[in-house]
Amino acid sequence: MLNDMRVAILVAEGFEQVELTGPRKALDDAGALTIVVSPSGDQVQGWNHFDKGDRFDVDVSLDDADPDEFDALLLPGGVANPDQLRINPKALAFVRAFFDAGKPVAVICHGPWTLIDAGVVRGRRITSWPSVSTDLRNAGANWVDEEVVVDNGLVSSRKPQDIPAFNAKMLEEFAEGRHMRQPQAGRAQQEARPR
Repeated sequence: MLNDMRVAILVAEGFEQVELTGPRKALDDAGALTIVVSPSGDQVQGWNHFDKGDRFDVDVSLDDADPDEFDALLLPGGVANPDQLRINPKALAFVRAFFDAGKPVAVICHGPWTLIDAGVVRGRRITSWPSVSTDLRNAGANWVDEEVVVDNGLVSSRKPQDIPAFNAKMLEEFAEGRHMRQPQAGRAQQEARPR
């Protein structure tokens, strides 16, 4: 179905493990090539809510990752993971490149924190873990409490229990490929914001 589509999975330490493994299996089963990209060295630590999970091999260092070599992006959640990515300029530039090129992006749980700092949520309809809702609204997003939300190639869900619906919509949007680019009103103001 996805015919060797190259999907970057961007994570730092402390991602919610099932939000990587569940979607990754769905992508792999559909024929995609999934590549773990991380600023965290040779391996990156997953978590099962409050407990350490497994360690995963990093396929490509964020320093060496070229967004032009990927067709789509998956952003798992967890609390520590997006909190690290959102203050990493290389991670933000990597994420922005997918939006600028109209490539599909799937994000779940706390993952939208990274999108906020990348300046790509203004005017977008999106969902997330409930504690991220105010941050998204403050960044100009239209936050809704739904199992899965699709907005012009951006797929979002709230929590691990939403993964089956998330996977179905992710596969659908990724199969469609590039989407018409939407202007990011207010992005310059967000990028100019002190960090």
